[in-house]
Amino acid sequence: MEEKIYKMPLIGDPAPAFEAVTTQGKIKFPEDYQGKWVILFSHPADFTPVCTTEFMTFATMADEFAALNTELIGLSVDSLYAHIAWLRKIQELKWKGMKNVEVKFPLIEDIKMDVANKFGMIQSQSSTQAVRAVFIIDPKAVIRLILYYPAAVGRNFDEIKRALLALQKADKDGVATPANWRPGDDTIIPTPGSCGVAKERMETKSEDKVCLDWFLCFKKEKKTN
Repeated sequence: MEEKIYKMPLIGDPAPAFEAVTTQGKIKFPEDYQGKWVILFSHPADFTPVCTTEFMTFATMADEFAALNTELIGLSVDSLYAHIAWLRKIQELKWKGMKNVEVKFPLIEDIKMDVANKFGMIQSQSSTQAVRAVFIIDPKAVIRLILYYPAAVGRNFDEIKRALLALQKADKDGVATPANWRPGDDTIIPTPGSCGVAKERMETKSEDKVCLDWFLCFKKEKKTN
C-alpha cells in the first residue's frame, strides 16, 4: 500500500479542513468557526503530567480568549473515552490555585491521526504521538502563527495570548509589533517602499510618530488610565 505523504502547512496557508468527533460533540472546521479566531493545539497523550498542567491553564483562560473572539480546540491521538476520563480527573486536581477546572472547549479524538497528519503534528515516522503544536488561525481560516514544543517542555500561555493580541493589533491598524510588545506599547509603522516616502517620513514631524531612522518608525499609542 502506498504511503500517503502529508505537506506540513505553513504560515499564510489555508488551514486544512476537517471533521472530527470531540468531547463537545462533532465539529466541522472551518465552517463551525466562521468569523472567529481559532487556537488549535495538540498534545502527546492523555494522563500525561505536562499536558495536564497545560489543559488546566488553557481551561482557566478560556473566557479571556473568548473575549478576544477566539475559540480553543485541543487534539491528541487518544480515544474519546480516554479524553473524557482524563478531563474528569482534571476536575479533581488542584495546582497553582487552579481547582475544579472544567474543560469546556472541544478535545478532538484522533486515533487514526487524520487531523494530526494534516497539520504536521506527527514529527517522527516511528511515532504515534503528536508534538505540542500550536496554530493560531484567523477568521478567514488562514494560518497566522505556528509554534512547536517538544514533549518535555510546557507551553507559555502568556506568550500565546500576547501573540494573538499582536496579530489582531497588526490586522486592525496595519502595523507591526516590536520585540516584547504588549497592548498599549508603541507599534511599528511599515517600512517605506520608496526613497521619496523615506525622505518625507524623516522630514515630517508628528506628535504620534517617532523615527529612529528611515526604516524604523514607531506609531505612538495613546495612553489610557
